[in-house]
Amino acid sequence: MDFRQEFIEFAVEQDVLSFGEFTTKAGRRSPYFFNAGLFNDGAALGRLAEFYAKAIAASGLAVDALFGPAYKGIPLVAVIAVALARAGTNLPFSFNRKEAKDHGEGGSIVGAPLAGRVLIVDDVISAGTSVRESVELIAAAGATPCGVVIALDRMERGRGQLSAVQEVQRDYGIPVIAVASLDDLLAFLQNRPDFRANEAAVANYRQDYGIARSSG
Repeated sequence: MDFRQEFIEFAVEQDVLSFGEFTTKAGRRSPYFFNAGLFNDGAALGRLAEFYAKAIAASGLAVDALFGPAYKGIPLVAVIAVALARAGTNLPFSFNRKEAKDHGEGGSIVGAPLAGRVLIVDDVISAGTSVRESVELIAAAGATPCGVVIALDRMERGRGQLSAVQEVQRDYGIPVIAVASLDDLLAFLQNRPDFRANEAAVANYRQDYGIARSSG
C-alpha cells in the first residue's frame, strides 16, 4: 500500500481523522475533521514521524536542516529528525521560543543554528501565519527556507481561488510537501467499503470548496 493511503488509514485508526458534521474556522460545514493533536502518545507520534520522513524522502527536496515553529512544530521537528536519522539521513533541527530568552544562551532559536536549506515542519497550513513567521526567522539568520512539510493538505480554497497551501507556494516561492491530501482521502474512501458511506459527502465538499484540480 502507498504510504499516503497507509497514513490516512492510520489517522482514522487514531481518531485523528473523523467523519460526521463539523464547522471549520471559516464557518463551513465539513464532513470530516483532522486533529493532529490527537497523535498524543509515543507510539502514535513515532509512527507519524515515519510518515513525514517518507514524504520528505519522496519529494526529492534538498534539505540541510529542519525547523519547527512553536508550539505544535516543536515535538514534530524532534521526532521527524529522529525518524530521518533512523532512515539514514541525519539532519540538524531547531525550533523557536514564542518569547526571546534574555538570560543563559539568550535568543529565540533553540537547537542547531539555522543554516543552509531549511525545511519548515508543521501539522497543517490554515492561515499560513506560522509559515510566515518561520520564513522571517530563517531568513533573518541568513539561511534559506526551502519548503514546508505538513501532514494533510485539505486542498480547500481560502477567501480567494487558492488554497492556503497554494498561497504559501505563491507568496514565498517554496514547495509545500504533504504526507497526504484530500485526494488521498477520497481514494481511501473509494477503496474501503466500511467507509464508503462518507465518500459522497466528502466529494461534494471538495466540489463546493476545493481548489481546481488543474491548479494543484
